[in-house]
Parts: sequence; structure tokens; C-alpha cells
Amino acid sequence: MREFKFKIEGQEWETAIDKAFERANKKVTIDGFRPGHAPKDVFMKKYGKESLLMDAADIAMNEVYVKTLQENKDINIVAEPQVKLGNLTLESFEFTIELITAPEVKLGKYKKLGIAKPSVEVTDEEVHDEIHMLQHRFEESVVKEGPAEFHDVVTIDFEGFKDGVAFEGGKAEKYDLQLGSQSFIPGFEEQLVGLKKGDEKDIEVTFPEEYPSEELKGQKVVFKIKVHEVTAQLHPELDEQFFEDLAMEGVNDVDSLVAALKENIKARKEVEVENQYVEQLLAKAADNMEVIIPDAMISSEIHRMMHQYEDNLKLQGVTLEQYYQFTNTTEEQLETQMKPEATNRVRYRLLLDEIVKAEKIEVTEEEVQKEAKTMAEKYNMEEAKFLELFGGLDTLKYDMQLRRALEIIKEN
Repeated sequence: MREFKFKIEGQEWETAIDKAFERANKKVTIDGFRPGHAPKDVFMKKYGKESLLMDAADIAMNEVYVKTLQENKDINIVAEPQVKLGNLTLESFEFTIELITAPEVKLGKYKKLGIAKPSVEVTDEEVHDEIHMLQHRFEESVVKEGPAEFHDVVTIDFEGFKDGVAFEGGKAEKYDLQLGSQSFIPGFEEQLVGLKKGDEKDIEVTFPEEYPSEELKGQKVVFKIKVHEVTAQLHPELDEQFFEDLAMEGVNDVDSLVAALKENIKARKEVEVENQYVEQLLAKAADNMEVIIPDAMISSEIHRMMHQYEDNLKLQGVTLEQYYQFTNTTEEQLETQMKPEATNRVRYRLLLDEIVKAEKIEVTEEEVQKEAKTMAEKYNMEEAKFLELFGGLDTLKYDMQLRRALEIIKEN
């Protein structure tokens, strides 16, 4: 931690107050003057100089912070600065800025770590399961008059009662439920097997102890059921029509389907194995290094992850507040859940940063420009737009250095 103490006074403080006046004057309305055009003495008479102090302090801190960074370019800041306010008067302003800098890292062994990358194999069972999933995609629904079986869809009315009284959220009409989907509480779906269209039945179930509703968890309830319809899901045969509907390039029979699926499964498993392999290498090398990580670095990474998570939820049309309601969790619980991964991210970044220094990894401007062009084409974007989203050429250069450091660990 680097601590910088400041006292702003004299003309420098008056200048900050003047800037605060110009900012505030644009936001207020004073009789006889257009917004932003009231004379300073008129403004001061109505609002007083004291009303400008907090804005002036904000302006002064921002200017001093930028100047401090320019004068200390060797400082590698790794977390949001902490500001401590001191005396704030008409004559002066005192404050302290604490900068969290990169901790000292002592590398341990990061080559020849003795970790082998597993080979990838695809089993007949995995191919069979994949074919079954494809058939499921093209299933046909056929109404049946006979009793419901597992995997059939039953269209039901249901209403739940606890001690003879209907409870909130326990009622629905013409609800489609696939038996065996385990989308209802345990014991519910099993008791619908054997029912047919027009049947009515009372079924008794017990809510799990971990159920989010305090009123219902661990409680026995009765659901009144009425069956409107039973629908069987018929798997298509692996015939000419199936392969036509499937429309996979180069696939027109069972043999070519099996070959294509094997390749797809293998590629998917190779990515999974590669990710696990890299995680093992980084974990081992990070365990071998010596470093004391400031809590502020972990907190900053958690906040970054929270923003990423929030953005991903927004793409699904869900806000963080809604997520907390759906999952019966809080912001603090989500942050606690993210802390182990955030800690590892920071550890691995510090590790790779130090390897970049130790191995003297350099990336030329030409290489960065070429990578930017390649990545933009990969994502079908304009190069300028890609760099804007990625964070600019410097961020891309840094990313390339870290990837090369990782390759050194893998190659050895």
C-alpha cells in the first residue's frame, strides 16, 4: 500500500471552488438569470460558499489523483484507490489517497510440473446418448387413450392443500408435465403414472426440508389432480426422413452420423480436457510461488465478476434483484460464492505476470496489430469495434503476453 497525503489551500483551493461554482451554477435557477449565467456574488448570496465545498473537494481529489499517477508511472495499481477525507473548510481541504499496488511475487517451479494431459476417447455409449438426444429433438407428440407412462406428457389441473386449506402458488390449470422430468417435488410425478384422460386423484407428498417457503418446507400436503390429456412422445426412426430433417452436412445414414458425432464429441471433450489441464498447471505453479495478496485485489476481482454476471443475466432478461428473489439468496452470498474463483484468478494473473518478466516475453506492435485483425475477423466485427470492446491495443498486448507465459508452462 502506498499512502499519499494532501492539503489543498490558497489559490489552488480557490480555483477548485470556482470550478465547483461553474458546475453548480448550471444546475440551479435564480430569478432574473438564465441557468449558468448568474453572477458569482449573486449565487453566493443565495446558496453560500459552503454549498460548494463537497463539489470542490471532488474536483480537487480527481485532479490530484491524475497528477499523482502521472508523477509515479512506476506504480502498478491493482485495485480501486481508497480515499480518506480529512478537514474540509473554506480555507483548505485535507485528504489521503491509498493506492494498492502489485504485491511482490517470488516464483517457484513453473516448468516440468509432472502433470500429464489425459488422452481423449469417445465411447459407443456417448455416441448412443447423442443420437438419442437428436431423436428427442424430432419427437412427435401423439395423444393416447391408455394410461400415462414415464416420459409421457400429462396435461393436468392441480391444486394443493395443507391441512385442508389451499396454499398460495399451489394451483394451475391445464399444466403440461413430462413424467420423469423431476420438475416437481419428489413423489409427485410418480403418482401420476397409470392415470388416463378424465381421471381424478388425490395425491399426498411431502415438501423437502430445503424448500424455500418456510410455510411449506417439510410439510405434508395433498394435491387434487384432474387429467385432461395424456400425450406420448414418439422417437423417430433413423430413416431417410430423419436424416433429411436433421440436415447435417455430409450425414445421410447411420454410419456417417456416428462418424460425425464422434468427431463432435471428441472436439468438445478435448476442450474440456484442455481447460482442466491448464487449471491443474496454473494451480500447481501458483502453489509453488510466494506472494501475499492484498484483500483489495480479491474484492476488485469479485466486483468485476459481479458485473460480468449481471451483464449475462441481462442478456436473459433477468436483473440481479430478480435473481436474488428466484434463488432466495443475497448479494453477500453471491460474493462469498465467487470468492474462491476470484482468488484463483488473481493468483494466476500474478503468476503469469511474473513469468512474463522472468522470461522477458515481448510482443511487437506489428504482432498486436496482426492479432487484432485476426480476432476481429474471427468474431465478424470491425477491427475498431473489436478493440473498443476488448479494451484497446495495450490490453490485447497484455493478453498476448499472458498467453505466451501460459504456453511456456505447457510446453515444459
